[in-house]
Amino acid sequence: MEQTKFKLKYETCGEELQQYPVIVVAAGSSSRMQGVNKQLAEINGIPVIVHTLKVFDQSPFISRIILVTKQEDIPLLQRITDEYDIKKLTDIAAGGKDRHSSVKNGLSRLTAEETKVLIHDGARPLVSNFVIGNVTAALANENAVICAVPICDTVKRADENLFVSETVDRNRLYAVQTPQGISVPQYLAACKTVSGAELFTDDAALMEAAGEKVKIVEGDSKNIKITTQKDLILAKLYLEENV
Repeated sequence: MEQTKFKLKYETCGEELQQYPVIVVAAGSSSRMQGVNKQLAEINGIPVIVHTLKVFDQSPFISRIILVTKQEDIPLLQRITDEYDIKKLTDIAAGGKDRHSSVKNGLSRLTAEETKVLIHDGARPLVSNFVIGNVTAALANENAVICAVPICDTVKRADENLFVSETVDRNRLYAVQTPQGISVPQYLAACKTVSGAELFTDDAALMEAAGEKVKIVEGDSKNIKITTQKDLILAKLYLEENV
């Protein structure tokens, strides 16, 4: 079966391009980074979070940036973002006890007129303007949008004893990335109606659980999340490819 093709790209969508705010979530524990704060780890001498923020700062699809980080890191992040002149940064909010709480803290900084927003992992520094454009183009007409890439590996489902119980058809399977786009009223409604909303680590998945349709647009295989020290090496290679 042929892989499902993406049909929406911002260059060809034929709609007037929209600008949306973005919440960049950078309040995680970096538990797999051997004691290194992944947001502050450097790639080519520049902190990961700065690489991330610079892409959104320079994107014509982004109206402003709200950064969510640990309470104790706010003064440091303020100095760093001032040093690198992140012009669209308007707010630095304190993170919560989990990702869901951190996102809600970011949402609290939106105005009543900002009814749609992008949410992005601070540890994805290789996000491209192409992907941002795809998400914002779709968000103009949808309540929930994710960017994703097709899964290329064969996928197996295992039983409780780790024997293969099924080989899953991968032709409609996708690996989800960020940014994700959401309608703020629908997201906040989902927070109230979905049981265990605080356990969701994927924003669009919460919308899905509330019955919202989630649109998939084309992501980028280079849009990796920095999780381990090896990811820093890979990100450096990708960045040098584009120099």
